[in-house]
Amino acid sequence: MSRIGKQPISVPDGVEITIEPELVKVKGPKGELEERVSRQIGVEQDNGEIRVSRSTDRGEHRALHGLTRSLIANMVEGVTNGYEKRLEIQGVGYRAQLQGNKLVLALGYSHPVEVDAPAGIDFEVPQPTRVVVRGISKQAVGEVAAIIRKQRPPEPYKGKGIRYEGEHVARKVGKRA
Repeated sequence: MSRIGKQPISVPDGVEITIEPELVKVKGPKGELEERVSRQIGVEQDNGEIRVSRSTDRGEHRALHGLTRSLIANMVEGVTNGYEKRLEIQGVGYRAQLQGNKLVLALGYSHPVEVDAPAGIDFEVPQPTRVVVRGISKQAVGEVAAIIRKQRPPEPYKGKGIRYEGEHVARKVGKRA
């Protein structure tokens, strides 16, 4: 492995990293994550830093190099601080509530919509119109938040639906009389 990435990943105290062939495991105060790594990418640990290297400058190796570095950095961040996505629910009668580890959404359908929390994901409902999705895996948190948003995406005429906090929904003008 000749090319070394410019940005080493610093490992905070309390985080253990195990590097095996084609597998990187990260263990920290919030939990443990593992990710498969391509054989063409080298991962080494020294002096509290992780360095990711590639064998050549070909396009696919450069892409794998950046992807691998980002995945490992996200795992380190996840086991130390965790990730969260915040969702807002807008619309008359639209609300969310927590029943155990299940999120129950009233979204104007004839039935309540239930979303089960997968392993490693926690829901919080600080207000009936706000949902917080938390976990240590950035990918899992984003995927569950997208599944919740997909139940009733924001519509452009009245703006009703589920949106990410701070998301701007382009509004359309309705038909004129």
